[in-house]
Order: sequence, then C-alpha cells, then structure tokens
Amino acid sequence: MELEDRIKRWRLILGEESEAGFSAMGDTSLSGEQDLMDQALAAIYDNTSSGGGFGARGAGKGPSAPVVSKWLGDVRLLFDKELVSIIQADAMERCGLKQLMFEPELLEKLEPDLNLASMMLTLKDQIPKRSKEQVRSFIERIVEEINRLLADDIRRAVTAAVDRRRHSPIPSAAALDYKETIRRNLKNYNPDLKKLVPERFYFYDRTSKNMSNRYTVILDVDQSGSMGESVIYSSVISCILASLRSLKTHIIAFDTNVVDLTEKCDDPVDLLFGFQLGGGTDIEKSVAYCQQLIDTPKKTLFFLISDLMEGGSRAGLLRRLGEMKDSGVSVICLLAIADGGRPYYDEQIAGRIASMGIPCFACNPQKVPQLLERALKGQDLNVFQKDLERAGK
Repeated sequence: MELEDRIKRWRLILGEESEAGFSAMGDTSLSGEQDLMDQALAAIYDNTSSGGGFGARGAGKGPSAPVVSKWLGDVRLLFDKELVSIIQADAMERCGLKQLMFEPELLEKLEPDLNLASMMLTLKDQIPKRSKEQVRSFIERIVEEINRLLADDIRRAVTAAVDRRRHSPIPSAAALDYKETIRRNLKNYNPDLKKLVPERFYFYDRTSKNMSNRYTVILDVDQSGSMGESVIYSSVISCILASLRSLKTHIIAFDTNVVDLTEKCDDPVDLLFGFQLGGGTDIEKSVAYCQQLIDTPKKTLFFLISDLMEGGSRAGLLRRLGEMKDSGVSVICLLAIADGGRPYYDEQIAGRIASMGIPCFACNPQKVPQLLERALKGQDLNVFQKDLERAGK
C-alpha cells in the first residue's frame, strides 16, 4: 500500500481533527466515497463535529428518524457487513439511539445482529404497536441465519446417533412416509406432467413407531440479562430438535421463576418472545422442575445453559445435578452458546460441577451438532471438552 493511501486510511480512523497533523506528510484530500465514510463515522465517533453528528446534538434532542435512516443506509453501502454490525452497536450505545431502534423505517434498514436482537427481546414490552411487525421480521432474519447454520448438521448428527433405523428399505404401502418422500423428491417435479416423479420412496421402519424408545432432550435456559445470545441460539436449536420424531424435546426458561415453553417449539420466533430477558436467577428451582420431566434417565440428555450465577441454593443445585447424573441422565452444562467472546460465569460453581464428572464448558454454536451426536451415542464428553480447549474454542 502506498504511503498516500495509508495516510488517508489513518485520517479516516482518527477523524477530522487529525487532518492538520497528517497534511504535513502528504495529500489528505478524501475521495467522494471516503468523504461519505468520514461523515458516517463522525456521526457517532466525533463528539466535537460541527457537521451535526449524532454525538453533537444539543438541548437533549436526538436525531430525527429520517436522518438516522439515511445514515444507516450509507453505512450499509460503504462498509463490510462485519463492520456494519460494530458501527450499529456503537451508535446505539454512544448516541442514545435505542429509542429509535423501534422506528419501523429504521428496523427495515438494520443489519441482522445478535446483540441488537438481544436488546430488542429485553425491551420487547416497550415496543410500540407500530413497530411490532418490523421487530418480529428483524428477529426472523436472525433465526433464519442460525437455522441455515445449524439445522442440517443437527439433523444429521441425531440421525447418525439414534435415528439410523427410521426408514426401512423394505417397501410397505402402510408404512410409506408421504411427507419425507415428497420433501426429498421436490426436485423431481415434472412441469409438463404436472406431477412429482419420485426417484425413491421412504418407508417407516415399524420398530421406530414405538415412541416410548425416543430420547428426551431437556434444555434448561437461564434468561438473565447476560444470556441474550444463548437464549436466541437455544430457541432455534430447540425448535430443530422438536421437529425430529426420534426426540422428545422440552425447553424451560428460568430466572427466579420457571416457565415451560415447550408448547412454543413449533415457531422459534414465538418461542423467543416467550422469554423475558433480565431478572434474578434460581437455577436449583429450575433443575427441580426439570427432574419431573424425566421418564427414562438413560435416554435423557439434560442441558443446563447458564452463567451459573446462582441466587438460590448452591448446595441444592449441586445435589440435584448429582442426583440426575447418578440416575443415568447425561448432564451437560453449557456456559454459553455464542459466537462472541469468552463467557462470564461463576468459576467456583463451574469447578464444583466439573469435579462431579459433569462436562461444564463454553460451546460455539457450530460445535453443537458434534456435541449432540457424541452425547446421544454415550461417548465421553470430557474428551470433547479437551478437544475444544485445545482448539481454543
């Protein structure tokens, strides 16, 4: 990169006030696109700007929705997607734009972002009626992205572990799986015949009709304020699991109260709006509720998704987790399901849980399918945990 280009890039990073210092080193004049970038960045990072930036507003009056709308449009055109998310988040925090986040015309321009989605869910009771549909649409875009990331891998993992006999090679009209046959043969639709011409038919194995042999998966999710990303990922994962016939899935939300959200697993967006982010934490109470959902311990996976900041009985929590494990339940503690940095959690409680032989670790969402497959196969998850630690995940 030439010296002149480097000077201009540093001038953009440091802002208008640095121009005098750089002018002695070379040409600092910005191109038309660079000038737009400079204005967009100054709007939130330059509090002394005379150009009417968001940070320079006076008399307590925030920027108007049309101004912010134009600014969001400029940012999305000028910067890479990763930078757009960072700039949006900084604008919300630095410039008092939270109240404008619920303006319908702005919501349509916001780049999908987990932090913003978490903030919306936290403030969902304050969303004005005129913005409810746009907020839901924004959340739906987040859900669709996560679903694309995880759905196929989770289904493959579960099939590899417990559902290998679901479809039988032996044809039987009574056992024909119409839904699966149609879904897998949609690509073979013949527009001339106006008919679906299947290449292969799928039949249920009669042994799989005994639903009492299904595995039970329980996700016990902390909905305290620090768990926003985990709540979003957990909701999408729960809905994917609930769609699998070989699993019986429960999703429980807790703070100081316990709410069973299992009936909302048909729609991840409805499920997310069932959470109430923020509040205290009583993990022991939620684990006690989940114990009542266990029919066959050796065919049950229990995921506690929490920062472990227990406001209830720590001794009671450890005792109940120990009872679950001793009964044959596969107990797994996830400190976070998030793309972002290292989770904040109670290290002392995490250490006590780990000393009981219960895996207790942070997990990137892309690793969840591998975790599920190993857990369903009864493999040693401590090995999986060490693999994650070695990989720095």
